[in-house]
Amino acid sequence: MSSGKTLVELIREKTGVSAEQAQQAVDVVVGFLKEKLPEPIAAQVDQVLKGDISALADQIDAAKTMLGGLFGGKKNE
Repeated sequence: MSSGKTLVELIREKTGVSAEQAQQAVDVVVGFLKEKLPEPIAAQVDQVLKGDISALADQIDAAKTMLGGLFGGKKNE
């Protein structure tokens, strides 16, 4: 079962809504995240929900390096 399906099932369990309503809620949240997140991360939302986080790992590492530099952390040379 994919993470997306797990999320739908979790919403159904916690709220008692139908599968269709739970899927609509997931679709709304995913759309919101894609709209609000920076493009390199937003582009990976579907892969994350499918359980494929390998593509996102590089983006997370790059973001950590950038943020570390912004806040005075050790910069990679």
